[in-house]
Amino acid sequence: MQTLARIRQYLDDRGLSPLKRFGQNFLIDHNLIRKLVDASGVGPGSLVLEVGPGTGTMTEELLERGCEVVACELDHGLASLLRDVVGGGVGGGRFTLVEGDCLASKHALSSELIGAIGNRPFTLVSNLPYGAATPLLTTLLSRHRSCRVMAVTIQREVADRLSARPGSRDYGPISVVAQASATIEHVATLPPECFWPRPDVTSAMVMLTRLNSPLTDDLETLELVCRDLFSRRRKQIGWFMSTLTHRPAGIETTMRPEELTPPQFVQLARSRRSMDP
Repeated sequence: MQTLARIRQYLDDRGLSPLKRFGQNFLIDHNLIRKLVDASGVGPGSLVLEVGPGTGTMTEELLERGCEVVACELDHGLASLLRDVVGGGVGGGRFTLVEGDCLASKHALSSELIGAIGNRPFTLVSNLPYGAATPLLTTLLSRHRSCRVMAVTIQREVADRLSARPGSRDYGPISVVAQASATIEHVATLPPECFWPRPDVTSAMVMLTRLNSPLTDDLETLELVCRDLFSRRRKQIGWFMSTLTHRPAGIETTMRPEELTPPQFVQLARSRRSMDP
């Protein structure tokens, strides 16, 4: 597994350095890398999506365990490095690199990633760039059911949002979508010294496992309704209720989005869907 000295050497040889605008904080604690891969449950034959692979430290660990890895790297310099370091290494034909943004928009995977993954079940195992975490997790949860497990390191603030309860300041669209579609497990807290360069925030390792019976089969509509309502977080939901053909039982027009439970959001999403032609 790559040491910090090896990572620095790889970058120095190519005149590269970590870019803050891309959220490049490389996870350098080998035990935590193994812990994340262990938690994901992947093994020989597993299809893994890794977003933000950096210099390929975790990529190599996944390949050594027999996984097929589709890696997505936005940084052109790191993408070139990965082709040299990983492309011809232990993974052989089990490594595919997609160069570019993992998202075509805030709510859709890139066509290149979709093409590389196809219709196959896959697992997300990533030390996610902070800026990509919320839109990527929301997109996978609501639109890509073939992603069964998401084992990631993310900013602790985002981890708090995943399991936030109604009425708390962290409660928002990703809280509702995650709790309606998956179990959420906190695996570990990661202090800044686990990364290079050290970030200014604490991180968390979490695992989301998709429920066999989610609260709704139409998670995409649920996500759209959550986004719509939370865009007016402090406003009473009467404006939204007036657009529905009927008012779901137990939901008052004077309530605010932050007061609604995930099952109540599902009720509203079903009422919204019933209006569609």
